[in-house]
Amino acid sequence: MASIQKRGDCYRITVSCGYDVNGKQIRKQETWRPEPGMTQRQITKAVEREAVLFEERCRRGQVLDGGIRFADFAELWFADYAEKQLRPTTIAGYRKMMPRINAAIGHIRLDKLQPHHLMSFYANLEEPGVRTVTRYRAQNTLSELLHSRGMSQAELARKSGVTVAKVSTLIKNGTGVYTKNAQRIADALAVPLETVFDPVASNGKLSGNTIQHHHRLISTILSTAVKWQVIFSNPCERVDPPKIARKEAKYLDEEQTVKLLEALQDEPEQYCVAITLLLYLGLRRGELCGLEWQDIDFDRGLLTVCRSSLYVPHKDVFEDETKNISSHRVLKLSDGVLTMLKAHRLYQQEHRLQIGDQWHETGRLFTKWNGEPLHPDTLTNWFSRFIRRNDLPPVTLHSLRHTNATLLIAAGVNVKTVSAHLGHSTIATTANIYAHQIQSAEAAAADALEEKLRIAKRKHA
Repeated sequence: MASIQKRGDCYRITVSCGYDVNGKQIRKQETWRPEPGMTQRQITKAVEREAVLFEERCRRGQVLDGGIRFADFAELWFADYAEKQLRPTTIAGYRKMMPRINAAIGHIRLDKLQPHHLMSFYANLEEPGVRTVTRYRAQNTLSELLHSRGMSQAELARKSGVTVAKVSTLIKNGTGVYTKNAQRIADALAVPLETVFDPVASNGKLSGNTIQHHHRLISTILSTAVKWQVIFSNPCERVDPPKIARKEAKYLDEEQTVKLLEALQDEPEQYCVAITLLLYLGLRRGELCGLEWQDIDFDRGLLTVCRSSLYVPHKDVFEDETKNISSHRVLKLSDGVLTMLKAHRLYQQEHRLQIGDQWHETGRLFTKWNGEPLHPDTLTNWFSRFIRRNDLPPVTLHSLRHTNATLLIAAGVNVKTVSAHLGHSTIATTANIYAHQIQSAEAAAADALEEKLRIAKRKHA
Protein backbone atom coordinates (compact mmCIF):
# COMPACT_ATOMS: atom_id res chain seq x y z
CA MET A 1 0.00 0.00 0.00
CA ALA A 2 1.22 3.50 -0.80
CA SER A 3 2.39 5.73 2.04
CA ILE A 4 1.75 9.49 2.14
CA GLN A 5 3.98 12.05 3.85
CA LYS A 6 3.34 15.79 4.07
CA ARG A 7 6.44 17.79 3.24
CA GLY A 8 5.81 21.53 3.43
CA ASP A 9 2.98 22.38 1.07
CA CYS A 10 3.47 19.13 -0.91
CA TYR A 11 2.85 15.44 -0.33
CA ARG A 12 5.29 12.64 -1.07
CA ILE A 13 3.69 9.38 -2.18
CA THR A 14 5.88 6.27 -1.83
CA VAL A 15 5.13 2.82 -3.23
CA SER A 16 7.09 -0.37 -2.55
CA CYS A 17 7.75 -2.35 -5.75
CA GLY A 18 9.41 -5.45 -4.33
CA TYR A 19 13.14 -6.18 -4.09
CA ASP A 20 16.05 -6.11 -6.51
CA VAL A 21 18.54 -8.92 -7.16
CA ASN A 22 20.57 -7.84 -4.11
CA GLY A 23 17.56 -8.00 -1.79
CA LYS A 24 17.23 -4.21 -1.58
CA GLN A 25 13.70 -2.86 -1.48
CA ILE A 26 12.65 -0.96 -4.61
CA ARG A 27 10.67 2.21 -3.92
CA LYS A 28 9.08 4.63 -6.34
CA GLN A 29 8.06 8.09 -5.30
CA GLU A 30 5.90 10.89 -6.61
CA THR A 31 5.40 14.42 -5.34
CA TRP A 32 1.83 15.74 -5.39
CA ARG A 33 0.94 19.39 -4.89
CA PRO A 34 -2.65 20.48 -4.09
CA GLU A 35 -4.28 23.18 -6.17
CA PRO A 36 -4.69 26.62 -4.58
CA GLY A 37 -7.96 27.12 -2.67
CA MET A 38 -8.53 23.45 -1.80
CA THR A 39 -9.86 22.73 1.69
CA GLN A 40 -8.09 20.24 3.95
CA ARG A 41 -10.87 17.72 3.41
CA GLN A 42 -10.58 18.09 -0.37
CA ILE A 43 -6.78 17.76 -0.15
CA THR A 44 -7.03 14.57 1.92
CA LYS A 45 -9.43 12.93 -0.54
CA ALA A 46 -7.42 14.06 -3.61
CA VAL A 47 -4.04 12.87 -2.29
CA GLU A 48 -5.49 9.51 -1.26
CA ARG A 49 -6.97 9.11 -4.73
CA GLU A 50 -3.65 10.06 -6.35
CA ALA A 51 -1.85 7.53 -4.12
CA VAL A 52 -4.17 4.75 -5.34
CA LEU A 53 -3.66 5.77 -8.98
CA PHE A 54 0.11 6.06 -8.55
CA GLU A 55 0.28 2.61 -6.95
CA GLU A 56 -1.72 1.16 -9.84
CA ARG A 57 0.64 2.75 -12.40
CA CYS A 58 3.61 1.30 -10.51
CA ARG A 59 1.99 -2.14 -10.48
CA ARG A 60 1.51 -1.97 -14.28
CA GLY A 61 5.08 -0.85 -14.86
CA GLN A 62 3.98 2.55 -16.16
CA VAL A 63 6.21 4.52 -13.78
CA LEU A 64 9.89 4.82 -14.59
CA ASP A 65 12.68 6.63 -12.82
CA GLY A 66 16.37 7.18 -13.29
CA GLY A 67 17.10 4.18 -11.09
CA ILE A 68 16.24 1.76 -13.89
CA ARG A 69 19.21 -0.06 -15.43
CA PHE A 70 20.17 0.76 -19.01
CA ALA A 71 19.52 -2.83 -20.15
CA ASP A 72 16.02 -2.84 -18.64
CA PHE A 73 15.13 0.53 -20.13
CA ALA A 74 16.49 -0.56 -23.53
CA GLU A 75 14.03 -3.48 -23.54
CA LEU A 76 11.18 -1.07 -22.77
CA TRP A 77 12.42 1.15 -25.58
CA PHE A 78 12.38 -1.74 -28.04
CA ALA A 79 8.87 -2.78 -26.96
CA ASP A 80 7.22 0.63 -26.63
CA TYR A 81 9.03 2.59 -29.33
CA ALA A 82 11.20 0.64 -31.77
CA GLU A 83 8.73 -2.16 -32.53
CA LYS A 84 6.06 0.42 -33.36
CA GLN A 85 8.11 3.06 -35.17
CA LEU A 86 11.08 1.42 -36.89
CA ARG A 87 11.53 -0.96 -39.81
CA PRO A 88 12.10 -4.65 -38.96
CA THR A 89 15.53 -4.62 -40.63
CA THR A 90 16.54 -1.61 -38.51
CA ILE A 91 15.38 -3.34 -35.32
CA ALA A 92 17.25 -6.51 -36.28
CA GLY A 93 20.44 -4.49 -36.73
CA TYR A 94 19.94 -2.79 -33.36
CA ARG A 95 19.36 -6.13 -31.65
CA LYS A 96 22.72 -7.39 -32.93
CA MET A 97 24.47 -4.48 -31.22
CA MET A 98 22.76 -4.86 -27.84
CA PRO A 99 24.87 -7.73 -26.41
CA ARG A 100 28.06 -5.65 -26.62
CA ILE A 101 26.29 -2.55 -25.28
CA ASN A 102 24.66 -4.37 -22.36
CA ALA A 103 27.92 -6.10 -21.45
CA ALA A 104 29.52 -2.66 -21.04
CA ILE A 105 26.79 -0.39 -19.63
CA GLY A 106 23.66 -2.52 -19.27
CA HIS A 107 24.11 -2.84 -15.50
CA ILE A 108 24.44 0.93 -14.92
CA ARG A 109 21.44 2.97 -13.71
CA LEU A 110 20.35 5.64 -16.17
CA ASP A 111 20.80 8.41 -13.61
CA LYS A 112 24.35 7.18 -12.91
CA LEU A 113 25.44 6.79 -16.54
CA GLN A 114 28.23 9.28 -17.23
CA PRO A 115 30.24 10.30 -20.34
CA HIS A 116 33.32 8.46 -19.05
CA HIS A 117 31.37 5.17 -19.14
CA LEU A 118 30.63 5.73 -22.82
CA MET A 119 34.17 6.85 -23.70
CA SER A 120 35.59 3.76 -22.01
CA PHE A 121 33.17 1.57 -23.99
CA TYR A 122 34.09 3.17 -27.33
CA ALA A 123 37.80 2.84 -26.54
CA ASN A 124 37.27 -0.85 -25.82
CA LEU A 125 35.50 -1.34 -29.15
CA GLU A 126 38.56 0.05 -30.94
CA GLU A 127 40.87 -2.57 -29.41
CA PRO A 128 42.07 -5.60 -31.42
CA GLY A 129 40.22 -8.83 -30.74
CA VAL A 130 36.85 -7.23 -30.04
CA ARG A 131 35.28 -8.94 -33.03
CA THR A 132 34.22 -12.37 -31.88
CA VAL A 133 34.13 -15.52 -34.01
CA THR A 134 30.75 -15.44 -35.71
CA ARG A 135 31.43 -17.24 -38.98
CA TYR A 136 32.24 -20.84 -39.80
CA ARG A 137 33.89 -22.71 -42.65
CA ALA A 138 32.42 -26.02 -43.78
CA GLN A 139 34.73 -29.01 -43.68
CA ASN A 140 34.88 -31.52 -46.52
CA THR A 141 33.04 -33.89 -44.21
CA LEU A 142 29.83 -31.90 -44.74
CA SER A 143 29.62 -32.81 -48.42
CA GLU A 144 30.71 -36.39 -47.68
CA LEU A 145 28.12 -36.69 -44.92
CA LEU A 146 25.33 -35.58 -47.26
CA HIS A 147 26.48 -38.05 -49.89
CA SER A 148 26.74 -40.97 -47.45
CA ARG A 149 23.23 -40.31 -46.15
CA GLY A 150 21.74 -39.78 -49.60
CA MET A 151 20.53 -36.36 -48.51
CA SER A 152 20.17 -33.57 -51.05
CA GLN A 153 21.05 -29.93 -50.40
CA ALA A 154 17.35 -29.06 -50.67
CA GLU A 155 16.47 -31.62 -47.99
CA LEU A 156 19.17 -30.29 -45.68
CA ALA A 157 17.88 -26.75 -46.25
CA ARG A 158 14.34 -27.84 -45.38
CA LYS A 159 15.37 -29.66 -42.19
CA SER A 160 17.69 -26.90 -40.97
CA GLY A 161 15.60 -23.89 -41.97
CA VAL A 162 18.60 -22.44 -43.87
CA THR A 163 17.99 -21.34 -47.47
CA VAL A 164 18.98 -23.64 -50.31
CA ALA A 165 21.17 -20.87 -51.74
CA LYS A 166 23.05 -20.55 -48.44
CA VAL A 167 23.57 -24.31 -48.16
CA SER A 168 24.78 -24.51 -51.77
CA THR A 169 27.21 -21.60 -51.30
CA LEU A 170 28.50 -23.07 -48.07
CA ILE A 171 29.27 -26.45 -49.64
CA LYS A 172 30.81 -24.99 -52.81
CA ASN A 173 32.86 -22.17 -51.27
CA GLY A 174 33.33 -23.39 -47.69
CA THR A 175 32.76 -20.05 -45.94
CA GLY A 176 29.88 -17.67 -45.39
CA VAL A 177 27.75 -19.00 -42.55
CA TYR A 178 27.07 -17.49 -39.13
CA THR A 179 27.03 -19.40 -35.85
CA LYS A 180 23.25 -19.71 -35.72
CA ASN A 181 22.96 -21.21 -39.20
CA ALA A 182 25.98 -23.47 -38.68
CA GLN A 183 24.34 -24.85 -35.53
CA ARG A 184 21.04 -25.37 -37.36
CA ILE A 185 22.79 -27.41 -40.06
CA ALA A 186 24.68 -29.47 -37.48
CA ASP A 187 21.44 -30.12 -35.57
CA ALA A 188 19.66 -31.17 -38.79
CA LEU A 189 22.44 -33.70 -39.39
CA ALA A 190 22.42 -34.74 -35.71
CA VAL A 191 26.18 -34.22 -35.37
CA PRO A 192 28.29 -31.89 -33.18
CA LEU A 193 29.07 -28.48 -34.69
CA GLU A 194 32.82 -29.11 -34.74
CA THR A 195 32.31 -32.30 -36.78
CA VAL A 196 31.38 -30.38 -39.93
CA PHE A 197 32.52 -26.79 -39.27
CA ASP A 198 35.71 -24.92 -38.42
CA PRO A 199 35.54 -21.44 -36.88
CA VAL A 200 36.88 -18.58 -38.96
CA ALA A 201 39.18 -16.61 -36.68
CA SER A 202 38.54 -12.89 -36.49
CA ASN A 203 40.88 -10.81 -34.37
CA GLY A 204 40.40 -7.54 -36.17
CA LYS A 205 39.08 -4.29 -34.76
CA LEU A 206 35.62 -2.90 -35.30
CA SER A 207 35.45 -0.16 -37.92
CA GLY A 208 34.82 3.43 -36.92
CA ASN A 209 31.50 3.24 -38.75
CA THR A 210 30.39 0.24 -36.63
CA ILE A 211 31.45 1.98 -33.41
CA GLN A 212 29.49 5.07 -34.40
CA HIS A 213 26.42 2.89 -35.03
CA HIS A 214 26.71 1.75 -31.39
CA HIS A 215 26.99 5.39 -30.28
CA ARG A 216 23.91 6.42 -32.26
CA LEU A 217 21.83 3.58 -30.86
CA ILE A 218 22.80 4.41 -27.27
CA SER A 219 22.09 8.09 -27.91
CA THR A 220 18.69 7.32 -29.45
CA ILE A 221 17.69 5.21 -26.44
CA LEU A 222 18.86 7.87 -23.97
CA SER A 223 17.15 10.67 -25.92
CA THR A 224 13.90 8.75 -25.50
CA ALA A 225 14.61 8.45 -21.77
CA VAL A 226 14.89 12.25 -21.64
CA LYS A 227 11.66 12.66 -23.62
CA TRP A 228 9.88 10.25 -21.25
CA GLN A 229 11.25 12.28 -18.31
CA VAL A 230 13.20 9.37 -16.89
CA ILE A 231 16.46 11.36 -16.87
CA PHE A 232 17.18 15.06 -17.30
CA SER A 233 19.86 14.92 -19.99
CA ASN A 234 21.50 12.59 -22.49
CA PRO A 235 25.16 11.89 -21.58
CA CYS A 236 25.87 11.04 -25.25
CA GLU A 237 25.52 14.74 -26.03
CA ARG A 238 28.63 15.36 -23.91
CA VAL A 239 30.72 12.76 -25.74
CA ASP A 240 32.39 13.23 -29.11
CA PRO A 241 31.19 10.43 -31.41
CA PRO A 242 33.89 8.09 -32.74
CA LYS A 243 35.57 9.26 -35.93
CA ILE A 244 34.81 7.49 -39.18
CA ALA A 245 37.47 6.82 -41.81
CA ARG A 246 35.74 7.96 -44.96
CA LYS A 247 35.54 5.27 -47.65
CA GLU A 248 34.81 5.81 -51.29
CA ALA A 249 31.77 3.98 -52.62
CA LYS A 250 32.80 0.97 -54.72
CA TYR A 251 31.58 1.04 -58.30
CA LEU A 252 32.40 -0.13 -61.82
CA ASP A 253 33.73 2.20 -64.47
CA GLU A 254 32.32 2.27 -68.02
CA GLU A 255 34.54 -0.48 -69.42
CA GLN A 256 33.93 -2.78 -66.45
CA THR A 257 30.18 -2.16 -66.71
CA VAL A 258 30.21 -3.12 -70.37
CA LYS A 259 32.16 -6.29 -69.53
CA LEU A 260 29.60 -7.17 -66.86
CA LEU A 261 26.67 -6.67 -69.24
CA GLU A 262 28.37 -8.84 -71.88
CA ALA A 263 28.99 -11.61 -69.30
CA LEU A 264 25.31 -11.53 -68.30
CA GLN A 265 24.24 -12.73 -71.75
CA ASP A 266 25.30 -16.31 -70.86
CA GLU A 267 23.54 -16.33 -67.47
CA PRO A 268 20.02 -17.49 -66.43
CA GLU A 269 17.34 -15.19 -67.82
CA GLN A 270 15.98 -13.99 -64.47
CA TYR A 271 19.39 -13.01 -63.09
CA CYS A 272 20.31 -11.26 -66.34
CA VAL A 273 17.18 -9.08 -66.10
CA ALA A 274 17.60 -8.38 -62.37
CA ILE A 275 21.24 -7.24 -62.63
CA THR A 276 20.51 -5.15 -65.71
CA LEU A 277 17.69 -3.34 -63.89
CA LEU A 278 19.97 -2.62 -60.93
CA LEU A 279 22.52 -1.08 -63.28
CA TYR A 280 20.06 0.97 -65.34
CA LEU A 281 17.77 2.12 -62.52
CA GLY A 282 20.00 2.25 -59.43
CA LEU A 283 17.48 0.35 -57.30
CA ARG A 284 18.16 -1.00 -53.84
CA ARG A 285 18.11 -4.79 -53.55
CA GLY A 286 14.87 -4.81 -51.55
CA GLU A 287 13.19 -2.48 -54.06
CA LEU A 288 14.16 -4.76 -56.94
CA CYS A 289 12.91 -7.92 -55.20
CA GLY A 290 9.66 -6.14 -54.31
CA LEU A 291 8.77 -5.16 -57.88
CA GLU A 292 5.43 -6.43 -59.22
CA TRP A 293 4.12 -6.41 -62.78
CA GLN A 294 1.41 -3.95 -61.78
CA ASP A 295 4.18 -1.42 -61.02
CA ILE A 296 5.11 -1.17 -64.72
CA ASP A 297 3.22 1.02 -67.17
CA PHE A 298 4.34 -0.46 -70.47
CA ASP A 299 2.35 2.10 -72.50
CA ARG A 300 4.07 5.12 -70.98
CA GLY A 301 7.36 3.40 -70.14
CA LEU A 302 7.20 4.10 -66.39
CA LEU A 303 8.11 2.02 -63.36
CA THR A 304 6.79 2.84 -59.85
CA VAL A 305 8.97 1.94 -56.87
CA CYS A 306 6.54 1.57 -53.97
CA ARG A 307 7.59 -1.40 -51.81
CA SER A 308 10.55 -3.47 -50.63
CA SER A 309 10.98 -7.20 -50.17
CA LEU A 310 13.19 -7.74 -47.13
CA TYR A 311 14.48 -10.53 -44.94
CA VAL A 312 15.12 -10.84 -41.20
CA PRO A 313 15.63 -14.23 -39.51
CA HIS A 314 12.51 -14.21 -37.28
CA LYS A 315 10.20 -13.00 -40.08
CA ASP A 316 11.77 -14.68 -43.12
CA VAL A 317 10.98 -12.83 -46.41
CA PHE A 318 8.32 -10.14 -46.00
CA GLU A 319 6.96 -7.08 -47.78
CA ASP A 320 7.58 -3.62 -46.37
CA GLU A 321 7.32 0.03 -47.37
CA THR A 322 10.20 1.77 -49.13
CA LYS A 323 13.10 3.03 -47.02
CA ASN A 324 11.72 6.59 -46.81
CA ILE A 325 9.10 8.82 -48.43
CA SER A 326 11.53 9.93 -51.15
CA SER A 327 12.19 6.29 -52.04
CA HIS A 328 8.61 6.03 -53.33
CA ARG A 329 9.29 7.27 -56.86
CA VAL A 330 8.48 6.84 -60.55
CA LEU A 331 11.31 6.09 -62.99
CA LYS A 332 11.37 6.42 -66.75
CA LEU A 333 12.32 3.24 -68.61
CA SER A 334 14.37 3.22 -71.82
CA ASP A 335 13.11 1.37 -74.88
CA GLY A 336 15.77 -1.31 -74.38
CA VAL A 337 14.73 -1.95 -70.78
CA LEU A 338 11.05 -2.08 -71.78
CA THR A 339 11.81 -4.68 -74.46
CA MET A 340 13.79 -6.72 -71.94
CA LEU A 341 10.93 -6.61 -69.39
CA LYS A 342 8.36 -7.68 -71.98
CA ALA A 343 10.53 -10.67 -72.87
CA HIS A 344 10.93 -11.51 -69.16
CA ARG A 345 7.15 -11.38 -68.63
CA LEU A 346 6.67 -13.79 -71.54
CA TYR A 347 9.38 -16.08 -70.15
CA GLN A 348 7.67 -16.13 -66.74
CA GLN A 349 4.26 -16.83 -68.26
CA GLU A 350 5.64 -19.80 -70.21
CA HIS A 351 7.32 -21.19 -67.08
CA ARG A 352 4.08 -20.78 -65.13
CA LEU A 353 2.21 -22.86 -67.72
CA GLN A 354 4.88 -25.57 -67.53
CA ILE A 355 4.55 -26.16 -63.77
CA GLY A 356 0.75 -25.73 -63.65
CA ASP A 357 -0.89 -25.73 -60.21
CA GLN A 358 2.49 -25.66 -58.42
CA TRP A 359 2.75 -21.95 -59.31
CA HIS A 360 1.99 -19.44 -56.54
CA GLU A 361 0.70 -16.21 -58.08
CA THR A 362 2.40 -13.28 -56.31
CA GLY A 363 2.69 -10.85 -59.20
CA ARG A 364 6.43 -10.47 -58.56
CA LEU A 365 8.93 -9.91 -61.37
CA PHE A 366 11.56 -12.07 -59.69
CA THR A 367 10.52 -15.31 -58.05
CA LYS A 368 11.54 -18.77 -56.97
CA TRP A 369 10.82 -21.66 -59.36
CA ASN A 370 7.21 -21.83 -58.05
CA GLY A 371 6.33 -18.13 -58.16
CA GLU A 372 6.99 -17.35 -54.50
CA PRO A 373 8.98 -14.14 -53.82
CA LEU A 374 12.70 -14.47 -54.47
CA HIS A 375 14.83 -14.46 -51.31
CA PRO A 376 17.04 -11.32 -51.45
CA ASP A 377 20.07 -13.32 -50.29
CA THR A 378 19.64 -15.69 -53.24
CA LEU A 379 20.37 -12.82 -55.63
CA THR A 380 23.30 -11.60 -53.51
CA ASN A 381 24.90 -15.05 -53.35
CA TRP A 382 24.46 -15.62 -57.08
CA PHE A 383 26.00 -12.24 -57.92
CA SER A 384 29.03 -12.97 -55.72
CA ARG A 385 29.69 -16.20 -57.63
CA PHE A 386 29.06 -14.46 -60.96
CA ILE A 387 31.66 -11.78 -60.19
CA ARG A 388 34.30 -14.36 -59.36
CA ARG A 389 33.53 -16.52 -62.42
CA ASN A 390 33.96 -13.59 -64.79
CA ASP A 391 37.08 -12.07 -63.20
CA LEU A 392 35.31 -8.79 -62.45
CA PRO A 393 36.34 -6.37 -59.68
CA PRO A 394 35.19 -7.56 -56.21
CA VAL A 395 32.08 -5.39 -55.99
CA THR A 396 28.83 -6.15 -54.17
CA LEU A 397 25.27 -6.05 -55.40
CA HIS A 398 24.86 -2.59 -53.84
CA SER A 399 27.86 -1.41 -55.88
CA LEU A 400 25.59 -1.51 -58.95
CA ARG A 401 23.55 1.29 -57.37
CA HIS A 402 26.75 3.28 -56.90
CA THR A 403 27.73 2.49 -60.49
CA ASN A 404 24.42 3.85 -61.75
CA ALA A 405 24.85 7.09 -59.79
CA THR A 406 28.48 7.53 -60.81
CA LEU A 407 27.74 7.08 -64.52
CA LEU A 408 24.86 9.58 -64.31
CA ILE A 409 27.08 12.17 -62.63
CA ALA A 410 29.85 11.60 -65.17
CA ALA A 411 27.28 12.12 -67.94
CA GLY A 412 26.52 15.58 -66.56
CA VAL A 413 23.20 14.86 -64.80
CA ASN A 414 22.75 17.36 -61.96
CA VAL A 415 22.89 16.18 -58.34
CA LYS A 416 19.25 17.02 -57.61
CA THR A 417 18.07 14.75 -60.44
CA VAL A 418 20.43 11.96 -59.37
CA SER A 419 19.18 12.25 -55.77
CA ALA A 420 15.54 11.94 -56.88
CA HIS A 421 16.44 9.06 -59.20
CA LEU A 422 18.07 7.13 -56.34
CA GLY A 423 15.32 7.95 -53.85
CA HIS A 424 17.59 9.65 -51.33
CA SER A 425 15.88 11.53 -48.50
CA THR A 426 17.97 14.68 -49.14
CA ILE A 427 20.34 16.03 -51.79
CA ALA A 428 22.98 16.22 -49.02
CA THR A 429 22.97 12.42 -48.80
CA THR A 430 23.81 12.17 -52.50
CA ALA A 431 26.43 14.90 -52.27
CA ASN A 432 28.17 13.20 -49.32
CA ILE A 433 28.26 9.73 -50.87
CA TYR A 434 29.42 10.86 -54.31
CA ALA A 435 31.49 13.91 -53.36
CA HIS A 436 34.56 12.69 -55.26
CA GLN A 437 32.58 11.86 -58.42
CA ILE A 438 30.84 15.25 -58.32
CA GLN A 439 34.17 17.05 -58.00
CA SER A 440 35.60 15.05 -60.91
CA ALA A 441 32.56 15.88 -63.06
CA GLU A 442 32.84 19.56 -62.19
CA ALA A 443 36.55 19.56 -63.04
CA ALA A 444 35.79 17.88 -66.38
CA ALA A 445 33.09 20.47 -67.07
CA ALA A 446 35.49 23.31 -66.28
CA ASP A 447 38.12 21.84 -68.61
CA ALA A 448 35.54 21.39 -71.35
CA LEU A 449 34.38 25.00 -71.03
CA GLU A 450 37.94 26.27 -71.07
CA GLU A 451 38.71 24.24 -74.20
CA LYS A 452 35.55 25.48 -75.92
CA LEU A 453 36.41 29.12 -75.17
CA ARG A 454 40.00 28.54 -76.35
CA ILE A 455 38.71 27.21 -79.68
CA ALA A 456 36.30 30.13 -80.03
CA LYS A 457 39.08 32.58 -79.27
CA ARG A 458 41.27 31.08 -82.03
CA LYS A 459 38.44 31.35 -84.55
CA HIS A 460 37.85 34.98 -83.62
CA ALA A 461 41.53 35.78 -84.01
